[in-house]
Amino acid sequence: MFDLIIRNANLPDGRNGIDIGIRGDRIAAVGTKIEASAKEEIDATGRLVSPPFVDPHFHMDATLSLGLPRMNRSGTLLEGIALWGELRPTLTRDALVERALRYCDLAVSQGLLYIRSHVDTTDPRLVTAEALLEVRDRVAPYIDLQLVAFPQDGYYRSTGAVDALSRALDMGVDIVGGIPHFERTMSDGAASVEALCRIAAERGLPVDMHCDETDDPMSRHIETLAAQTIRFGLQGRVAGSHLTSMHSMDNYYVSKLIPLMAEARINVIPNPLINIMLQGRHDTYPKRRGLTRVRELMEAGLNVSFGHDCVMDPWYSMGSGDMLEVGHMALHVAQMAGVDDKRKIFDALTVNSAKTMGLEGYGLEKGCNADLVILQARDPLEALRLKPNRLAVIRRGKLIARTPPRVSELAIDGRPSSVDGSEYAPNVGD
Repeated sequence: MFDLIIRNANLPDGRNGIDIGIRGDRIAAVGTKIEASAKEEIDATGRLVSPPFVDPHFHMDATLSLGLPRMNRSGTLLEGIALWGELRPTLTRDALVERALRYCDLAVSQGLLYIRSHVDTTDPRLVTAEALLEVRDRVAPYIDLQLVAFPQDGYYRSTGAVDALSRALDMGVDIVGGIPHFERTMSDGAASVEALCRIAAERGLPVDMHCDETDDPMSRHIETLAAQTIRFGLQGRVAGSHLTSMHSMDNYYVSKLIPLMAEARINVIPNPLINIMLQGRHDTYPKRRGLTRVRELMEAGLNVSFGHDCVMDPWYSMGSGDMLEVGHMALHVAQMAGVDDKRKIFDALTVNSAKTMGLEGYGLEKGCNADLVILQARDPLEALRLKPNRLAVIRRGKLIARTPPRVSELAIDGRPSSVDGSEYAPNVGD
């Protein structure tokens, strides 16, 4: 007897007609035609059932603050940083909590149940840390939220940042962050990487650094991060986010850099929506687009996952909390349009990101947490194309969000999809 059975599902790995039996908060059985009854059944015929989406790079302390204290008129990274500097002294715990909780509600509706958020520790009040620690506790029944202590104005560059980061970690923030390319000199940046990796090793914590988020090919802090990862024995526990300078580096240097990163087992987190929007602003034409070398990093065996980064904040006026939007942009900018490429992109929104966050019990196998999303698409390729409705979102065996099916979508072969309201969708030739 199961509490819930999802019948006849398509899985991301290509298996079709699969039943998933859930008992309590765990997946208890996965197979074809499970001969058992359940308190509730969901017919997923022709629909993709996936583990939840995972966002390993976000800024929840800034989300939904668009227009405060004013709009980013230029749309540039530097004006966004200046705007955040104006807004930061006015932040209150209540306002931070309210915006973050609104975003978490949006995330759940999109099937996004795991988020890693950076927390700006520049303000010595640490109101951002206080607020997001409260949010982490409040959303725990439906979202796993990890927090990164992030010295946004520079670990050495910003007065008091060294002490503030330490206090944030003492308060319970989970991960050590940094931003070496924003220090005043390259040597200060390298020194900050060493100091922060040392702190992580001493405290037994992971590391997640904004690294080389610039068009400057000489910004090579990822090399230092990889070397210090090996030095301090942090292999597999360190993430380098953005890495946009790799887009501009010469190929010979990269041919040495990527093997070093692989040796250190660095987790790579590009942020396609933000990277393509903010990079290359000093170029005329040809204009660099700034996304790191996704294909090459994947082919070298590195774990690559994608982050949403921002939603309606001083840096990015767009965003929807939809990780499929992130993947949709990634496959275009990385020019990964092949069938196998698209499956890798989908993995970078799910299983790869789960690995980056060190999640336990994630997946669709027996014994995993009963966290699932039913999408109005046949497979990962169609999901990336359509960015479809999340028909059902299940957390620990409980249905926590439902969205009605969408109509008038076209299937890949030009005929109406069996799950998209065929009575309304015309053929391409009509």
